[in-house]
Amino acid sequence: MHIIWQSLRPLLLDGLPTTILLTLGLLGGGLLLGFPLAFLQVYGYKPLRLFCKAYEQFFRGIPALVLILIFHSGLARSFHIFLPPFTSALLALGLRSSAYQSQIFRGAIQAVSPGQMLAARSIGMSKVQAIRHVILPQAFRLSVPPWTNEFSSVLKDTSLASAIGVVELMKKGMLLMPTVQSALGARWILVLLIVVAIIYLILTYLGNMSLGLLERRIRIPGFELRGRADR
Repeated sequence: MHIIWQSLRPLLLDGLPTTILLTLGLLGGGLLLGFPLAFLQVYGYKPLRLFCKAYEQFFRGIPALVLILIFHSGLARSFHIFLPPFTSALLALGLRSSAYQSQIFRGAIQAVSPGQMLAARSIGMSKVQAIRHVILPQAFRLSVPPWTNEFSSVLKDTSLASAIGVVELMKKGMLLMPTVQSALGARWILVLLIVVAIIYLILTYLGNMSLGLLERRIRIPGFELRGRADR
């Protein structure tokens, strides 16, 4: 058991920060791309809507591991474009997350009553001003609960980066397996993996709790009820 405890230090010090950094990068990149994609799908011209729909279908339809290998091995072997493992995972999983997030935000935008846009235009706002000052704040509030699920998915997807050598939490656990096996026996590998699983569980719980606090903080009493009544 002492070996397992000793293994926690490198597991946490080396693997945990990379997992957290990768998760934040994926969520941030997905957010920056997801919101524009969502607005274009709702308010854009038909060619733009078709492009966004194709983008969303492409990145949602391909398994995450396949995307990672395309960016890391496919580009390197076919076009001699060599990306570091972390960058490859960040791009592949970030683009995939942006496709999922675009659907979260599209649903939130469409949940805002169409009358809100008409009312904003009737008092002299341009379409862009109405989106920015009326639609966007309401859509943001409505998108937080489903965005919590995306956080959980993205966090767990970071473990796939271990397939291309990113030393995150899962990869660090895999690297420690021979040490644990030689010191304690093969059965203790299960204990090591359970420790890794518990760390992921704690991270998921802390993230969901933080987003839950954000949801309660920005909630407007009766807002969701009024939105349903307007429709």
